Amino acid sequence: MTVDAIVSDIELPSNGAPESQHSLAAGSTTHNSFSLTGKTIAITGGGRGLGITLALAVVEAGGNVACLDILSEPSAYEWTSLLALAKKTGRSVTYHRCDVTDETSIETVMDAVARDATARQAPFWGTIACAGIQQQVPALDYPAADFDRILRVNVTGVFNTAKYAARVLRREGRPGSIVLISSMSGNVANRGLSCSAYNSSKAAVQQMCRSVAQEWGQYGIRVNTLSPGVSFPSVCLMAPALTSQYIRTAMTDQLLQENPDVERTWMAGALLGRLGAPEDFKAPAVFLLSEGAAFVHGSDLRVDGGHCASA
Repeated sequence: MTVDAIVSDIELPSNGAPESQHSLAAGSTTHNSFSLTGKTIAITGGGRGLGITLALAVVEAGGNVACLDILSEPSAYEWTSLLALAKKTGRSVTYHRCDVTDETSIETVMDAVARDATARQAPFWGTIACAGIQQQVPALDYPAADFDRILRVNVTGVFNTAKYAARVLRREGRPGSIVLISSMSGNVANRGLSCSAYNSSKAAVQQMCRSVAQEWGQYGIRVNTLSPGVSFPSVCLMAPALTSQYIRTAMTDQLLQENPDVERTWMAGALLGRLGAPEDFKAPAVFLLSEGAAFVHGSDLRVDGGHCASA
């Protein structure tokens, strides 16, 4: 059978267009399929760190953003930069105090964000669940209460965020995109780090993604995970000395200065010869949110500089 014959046997919708194109606007170009113009995104853990960096990415892609965080107010320097970009581009950015482990809190804020988005004629499109915490404790000594707290924030908090974002989308009858921040620690155990609770939580987020993707795809709600190597917790309820990741930040710099052996261990698996930075995850997050990723669903996008490719 020839290629032409195979193609002729494929059944197309009545308008002659493949089904995968139906979610994109007619005449959409590659460039504008990655735009978030006219959309509003809620980002938990959006008060600092990776969360607020991803908020910048959303605004740069043309979207409006609502930052949610347990902090009473966002990081002053980072928030000033975000506001300046929003003013320059004519986008909206708002800040809401929210505890992702409290269902009433997250539901109330998500509903408020959605109402405000509709009033601004930039409807709610989805969320990035970025809030998370980290802790280093040897497994033999791990207090059950601390283990539970990690899971409550990193798993239940992510589920609450996804659930109430999905409820808004289903209620308003529109498709959307939900991005759950996982970690390469959901795939591998990290040498030099004793983080059994954190690693377990990130593996759970990846399985959660696959599970809700199966349920919500029927509503046009896409769900995917973005797995940095290793993700920087935007909300840190533990002491700073207990946090760690393979993303280069001021906090990591201090940790590595105090623990030079850890840096050597990390760099041994850094196939690009460097640690990551929060900016490395801006474009991947925008891709997963955008209609350019219309057929990406229930997937994990690992962005780790090749770390998991090396034993």
